[in-house]
Amino acid sequence: MTTKKLQEMMMRLPGLNLPERSEYVAWAQLVQLTSIEPADMSELVDLGWISPKRTGAEEYLFRLKDVYRIHKLMRLVHDLEVSVYGGSIIVDLMEKIEELETEVEELRRLV
Repeated sequence: MTTKKLQEMMMRLPGLNLPERSEYVAWAQLVQLTSIEPADMSELVDLGWISPKRTGAEEYLFRLKDVYRIHKLMRLVHDLEVSVYGGSIIVDLMEKIEELETEVEELRRLV
């Protein structure tokens, strides 16, 4: 799922009355978009896998990139029946592979 698709989904959420598009979503919207259990989300935040911003009211705001990562995580959890912790490791490894592939492509262009 792309960031653009996530933004479009967010704009259709009931009760989401943002004056303009935002790069952040609140806890409730994140849970709704990703189908993650709030307890699992809390553990991922405690582990530092997701680092949300805090508002002045001590509420969490998550980046769209976090929503995308959690969406990938939940697909692994549901499709492959891995634990949330195992899935988080897999997502991290997938992202590292993507970074390395990008780096290789850049190096190939220089040669």
